[in-house]
Amino acid sequence: MYKIYSTQTQKLKLKSWALLPLFLVACYPSEDLNVPVKDADSIPATELDIYIQEEFIDKYDMAIRYRYVDNYVNPGERVAPPDIDNVRPMLDFIEDFWINPYLEIENGEAFFKEHVPPEIIFLGGLIYNSDGTVTLGTADAGARITFTNVNGINPEDESWVSQQLNVVYHEFAHTIHQRYKLPASFETISPSGYTSSGAWFTLTDEEALRRGFVSPYATSNPNEDFAETVSFFLFDKGFYENYITLEEDCTDIDCEERNEGRKKINQKLNAIIDHYEKVVAISLEELRAAIQSRLG
Repeated sequence: MYKIYSTQTQKLKLKSWALLPLFLVACYPSEDLNVPVKDADSIPATELDIYIQEEFIDKYDMAIRYRYVDNYVNPGERVAPPDIDNVRPMLDFIEDFWINPYLEIENGEAFFKEHVPPEIIFLGGLIYNSDGTVTLGTADAGARITFTNVNGINPEDESWVSQQLNVVYHEFAHTIHQRYKLPASFETISPSGYTSSGAWFTLTDEEALRRGFVSPYATSNPNEDFAETVSFFLFDKGFYENYITLEEDCTDIDCEERNEGRKKINQKLNAIIDHYEKVVAISLEELRAAIQSRLG
C-alpha cells in the first residue's frame, strides 16, 4: 500500500517519477465521493462489460471492477469512481505495460495466469483517508490490486505513468514473498536501516539511499523493501545509474555513504533476481527489458 502524508508544517520530499506530491486542503475535490451503484449484478451488460469478459475474465480469470461499491475502500476513506470514458483507456494501459511484458518473456504467460489477482479495482481519484493521508494504491493478500487516479489518465504524463507502474509492479511483487517467502538472508542485508512503524515518511530519498533502500517507503519493513526494489528495477529507466553504479572519486562522507547504500541495494537486487528464477522461473532482467522498450 502507498500513502502520501501531508500537513501544514511538513512536506514530504519525493521524486516526481516515484510518487506524486500532494498537499491536501480542508475540503475534498469536487468529484462525487463514495457514491455506490446499485447491485452491479442487476445492471445490463454493456459493450465495455463484454470486452472485459472476453479479454480479462476469460483469458486470465481476472475481474475488472470499475463501478464503485462500498467494500472497495475501508470505512473513513474518501474516493471517487472512474469516469466511464476513462475505463477502456485504463484497460489498454495495464494490458500494454503490465500484462503484455509477461507474455513476451519465457515462462511469463504461465506465471502471470498463475499469480494474477482475481480482482482489479479502478478508482477515479486517490483514496482520501480520515487521518489526512492519501493512498495511491493497495493490494489485498494477492486477491486484489486497486488502481487509483484513473480519472487522471494520461500516458504522455511521466509522473502519472510512473505512479501507476510503481503501484502495480510493487503490489504484484508482494505475491512472490507471500507465496514463496523472501530470498534467503534478504532481511540481513540492511537490518539497521528499517524505520519504526509509521516513520518512513520522515526520510528523504538520499537518506534512504544511504541506508541501502531505493525509497523511504522501502524502509518500512522487509516485505515493502522487496516489493519496492522489484518495482523500481522494472519501471525506473535510471535504476542502474541511481542505485547501482558507484560514484567515482568520492572525497566526502556523504558520497561514501551513498556508495555503501548502493552496494546493499545491489546485494538485494541480485538476491531478488536469483529468487525469481529459482521459485517461478522468471527472468526479471528480461521483464525489465520488455517494459523499458515500451517506455522508450
